[in-house]
Amino acid sequence: MPYKEPKIEKIYYSISEVAKMFNVNASLIRFWEKEFDNIRPKKNNKGDRFFTKQDIDNIRIIYHLVKERGLTLKGAKKKLKENKEDTVNNIEVISRLNKIRELLLELGEVMNNTG
Repeated sequence: MPYKEPKIEKIYYSISEVAKMFNVNASLIRFWEKEFDNIRPKKNNKGDRFFTKQDIDNIRIIYHLVKERGLTLKGAKKKLKENKEDTVNNIEVISRLNKIRELLLELGEVMNNTG
């Protein structure tokens, strides 16, 4: 059996990488870290933050609630406390629907170019 190169996924991401993922300032990520208990990046001796995939998933949920759905921080905290699982499921559904939409648009473009 031939050797397969394993897919290497980073374990830690810097705050600038996380901010870039969500197209926000690093200061907003630091602010959310103070406001929400579920964001707990590791810090080195210099105080640099290193975020795990779990931290990023939690930031994605907060981003969805605050930036996409327009909830206040208080509303987002309440939603996470009451029914985090429902919010996570909604984000997954939205993500899948967006991927389907992209695929359909791409397919429509191909069909227009060939016909």
